[in-house]
Amino acid sequence: MRMLYAVLPLLALAGCSSFRADREHVTQVPTDRLLAYQQPIEGGGQIVVNRDVGMLGGGCYVAILIDRQVAARIGIGEEASFQVPAGSRIVGIGIDQQDDTLCGMGRLDRERSVQLKAGGREQFHIVSEAKSGFDIKPQDK
Repeated sequence: MRMLYAVLPLLALAGCSSFRADREHVTQVPTDRLLAYQQPIEGGGQIVVNRDVGMLGGGCYVAILIDRQVAARIGIGEEASFQVPAGSRIVGIGIDQQDDTLCGMGRLDRERSVQLKAGGREQFHIVSEAKSGFDIKPQDK
């Protein structure tokens, strides 16, 4: 019985961490939530962001920011692509300002710098973990 009390909290915490969806279960962010960087740019590159699946924040959208401008609102298990100028870019996540639930009242600011080459492609994924909250990380290639 004591073992059950020791293991149960660990299982609850593990259930709040996100995990990557199988490629066949990833869906594209609908066009009404893609807000910027959708037109091809001559000499530009592509940034792709996908969001893991999990319970933490599962009912909320997260704002994807490119150069600190809201580019999309992404839900769990979704992916969005952006056409951006080559060079130094800042990719981040933030609170979805259009969200009027409790999710929109928190604080969520994470950023990564990326050097994008002309014709290049950089991939990121959004994770959520019980201990550290949301983050955006470069995707393993």
